[in-house]
Amino acid sequence: MSTPAVGRPVRGSRTGRPIMVLLDALGRRWALRVLWELAGGPRSFRALRQASDDVSPSVLSARLAELRALGLVETGRTGYRLTRDGDALGRLMQPLDRWASRWARRRLRDT
Repeated sequence: MSTPAVGRPVRGSRTGRPIMVLLDALGRRWALRVLWELAGGPRSFRALRQASDDVSPSVLSARLAELRALGLVETGRTGYRLTRDGDALGRLMQPLDRWASRWARRRLRDT
């Protein structure tokens, strides 16, 4: 599976509209988890793998390569870290995390 790119067909879009490219990239297994874990700060490959419930090395390598190609993750002296765009995306995910926590509490209360 090739890395999604703006202007190229992706799942759900023949035209490669930016939102569809992003949704395709984030919908790949482990992509959101990798971004979420990196939002806490840089991590080595091993630490990222452990934080991600021991995702297989091949899948983690593939996701990191895709996220680097998309400009969301970069490598540095301390391992992998979010780029400016990756960090901005992580901040956008924080309200969703808060919503999910409230939703889970209501679900638990109502059962």
